[in-house]
Amino acid sequence: MISCREAAQLISESYDRQLPLRQRVALRLHLLMCNICPRFLQQMLFLEDAAKRYPEETEREEPAPPFSLTNNAKEKIKKALAEGRPGSGPN
Repeated sequence: MISCREAAQLISESYDRQLPLRQRVALRLHLLMCNICPRFLQQMLFLEDAAKRYPEETEREEPAPPFSLTNNAKEKIKKALAEGRPGSGPN
C-alpha cells in the first residue's frame, strides 16, 4: 500500500501525465482506505476548475475605477499622523 505522501505525489503527477495502470490501481486503493487523501483530491479538482474559469472571469470584468480618498479622509489621516496616534505608523 502506498503512503499518503506517495498518493499526493501521484495525484499531482496525474495532471501532467497518464499514470501507468499499476500506479492508478494503487492510488485508487489508497483513496478508498484513506480519510485524508480524498480531500486533497477534491481540493486539486476545485483548483483545476477555478484555474480553467479564471481567464473567462477576468475577461468579463471591467477595470476598477482609480481609488481616491476624499479631502475629508486625507485631512483625518494628516491629523492622526501629526498627533502620533497608535496605528498611524511607526514611532
